[in-house]
Amino acid sequence: MKKILLAVILSTSLFKASADEGMWLPMLLGEQVYNDMVKRGLKLTKEQLYSINKSSIKDAILIFGGGCTGEIVSDQGLIFTNHHCGYAAIANASTVEHNYLADGFYAYNKGQEIKSELTVQFLDRIVDVTKDVEDGVKGLSWDDRVKKLQDVYKTITDKVLDKENGLSGRIYSMFKGNQYIMYVYKTYRDIRLVGAPPESVGKFGGDTDNWEWPRHTGDFSIFRVYATKDGKPADYSQDNVPLKPKHFLPVSIKGIKDGDYAMIYGYPGGTNRYETSYGIKLKNEIENPSLVNLRDMRLKYMHEQMIKSPAVKLKLANNYATVANYWKFFDGETKQLIKFHTQEQKAAYEQQFEAWAKGKPEYENIMADYAKNYATWTPYSKMRQYINEGVTGSPLIAFATSLRALDDKLQKTNTPAAELKKAIEAASAGRKAFLESEDLPSDEKILAAVAMMYYNDIDKNQHPIGYYESMKGSFGSLKEEATFKSWAKNVFEKTMLLDDAKWNAFTATPTAADLEADPAFGFANAFVGNYLSKYASLYAAFVNKNNELGRAYMKGIMEMKPAEVKKMYPDANFSMRVSFGNVKSYNPRDAVHYDYVCTSKGILEKYVPGDYEFDLPTKQIELLKKRDFGQYIDKAKNDLVVTFITTNDITGGNSGSPVIDANGNLIGLAFDGNYEALSHKIAFDKDLNRTICVDVRYVLWCIDKLGGATNIINELKLAR
Repeated sequence: MKKILLAVILSTSLFKASADEGMWLPMLLGEQVYNDMVKRGLKLTKEQLYSINKSSIKDAILIFGGGCTGEIVSDQGLIFTNHHCGYAAIANASTVEHNYLADGFYAYNKGQEIKSELTVQFLDRIVDVTKDVEDGVKGLSWDDRVKKLQDVYKTITDKVLDKENGLSGRIYSMFKGNQYIMYVYKTYRDIRLVGAPPESVGKFGGDTDNWEWPRHTGDFSIFRVYATKDGKPADYSQDNVPLKPKHFLPVSIKGIKDGDYAMIYGYPGGTNRYETSYGIKLKNEIENPSLVNLRDMRLKYMHEQMIKSPAVKLKLANNYATVANYWKFFDGETKQLIKFHTQEQKAAYEQQFEAWAKGKPEYENIMADYAKNYATWTPYSKMRQYINEGVTGSPLIAFATSLRALDDKLQKTNTPAAELKKAIEAASAGRKAFLESEDLPSDEKILAAVAMMYYNDIDKNQHPIGYYESMKGSFGSLKEEATFKSWAKNVFEKTMLLDDAKWNAFTATPTAADLEADPAFGFANAFVGNYLSKYASLYAAFVNKNNELGRAYMKGIMEMKPAEVKKMYPDANFSMRVSFGNVKSYNPRDAVHYDYVCTSKGILEKYVPGDYEFDLPTKQIELLKKRDFGQYIDKAKNDLVVTFITTNDITGGNSGSPVIDANGNLIGLAFDGNYEALSHKIAFDKDLNRTICVDVRYVLWCIDKLGGATNIINELKLAR
């Protein structure tokens, strides 16, 4: 009874932002929350936060690569972002002889900066295009609306497309399709690596400390954006020059204290704060546990090989980091959602909604339709996770799956020769890329484990017909682990995908029969094909219906509580947002207090020579023991502050985001959240939510004292 009563109390304002909660659209800050920001300590004007006609903070913020945030910190286009955001570029620039990932790298002049394949995107302007979109789909059924929406988007974005100047538009659906906003971006294509600490600094603490506070990770990397001499985007060229930005962030070495104002600009990737109780139930009971178990297995086998060889570690580093990051997240998310009774809170709110919707034809059946939709899909949900996170979690099988398109062309008798030749060349190029990152021992173990887990965990009616029966006939009892190991060994020994001679013979005279006879392709084709032919359409229908219901539910919520609409924000969707809060310590549980900063003292306490996660460069240990902190010392702590925490509302995509003080100065880089609030994609916890940030003074100390790159320090505008 007490749990139900609590849920009812909390649900009364479930969708109204609480203190510190909110990922706000930058052009609406003045209307929605500017006064609140000032009350919390902000000293800047509305125009300084976001302006169309003048330079403002938004002009210093950029999309870094495909999924992170970065910020401009000098008048020469210098970019700060996280180490894990620049990780792939650093790894790609590394060799065993020049291992910048392991040893770190700094360019002591611009001629030493290293070319990358990265792009960055600056926000030019934001336009509300809701009327244009709705006019384009007016009068259509939901299914027809969905089919036409992309064409309508293209018609609108084509009007701002300017390839010569790198301009393009991207339309974001806000509030589950009740509003549409176009962000116009300028994309730059010549991005160069300027600096990065050794991996032992940039990933200090590894998986053990991931999503945890206290934290001592130097999670930063440095890049520079180049343009033509007249400031236009261009491909890499030695003739290009550093970009002269519209705005850059001064860097503060004044220090912070508990309670200081902090705001974060960035590109949060995705939240689902308006999720239903049905969605949370599915996530808690099936989706997250399945994902965690499968990733745990993959990480185990990769790690076994990575600790044996620096070359293998370098080869698998990026894939391992990607898999590991959200493995721990989804495990923690489920625990927090259960602990805080989020499903019950959502259910209580839905009961309120149903009571309000009674007698309103547009809304009264929404919850019943949600229940039916989830009941229809749930029996197949685990199988889909096992395909995505298990079957194609094997790099070999992921590549083999990519050959299904080639198989389709080979099966057709009328495929033009030129088209088939192009497909073969693409397959060979894909194979080359796959082999460059393939580690055979770990992948073979992953494949054996996946096949066994699928057999044991997935409804037998959802197995590909005859596959396991054939395995049993050739390799033995399906109750024995040895059977699956023998089968996987056979796949790796006989597949032409790992044999140059066999592959070259196949590509010289390719046939569908030869491809389908390959054991790696046969497994991929059986399992992925089984899903695509029988279940993919069910999932598509499930998602489509959920989207239709979500739009109607969101519209109903806004009608039910119109007074709260002004303090509502749309879910994160990788569009620029601003959050504000304070530097703040917290009490995660009884008798435990966490300070708002971590210092070099904690680094020395955690340091374990030679350890995979807690080793550090000898030079760094010597400097810290000597307390050689220079101008970066925190006078209040009499130590070098490494990281700090704030109450800001962020999520994935905010990695690398600038943490900005009340005067618009950079004080840190956001890089993580805390374990106690990993339910934040679904529900923000106003008491426990913390953003973990690397202190910019530690960044500068690493560049200056550890890296000796005073040229980079001299380029910055320091606020002292």
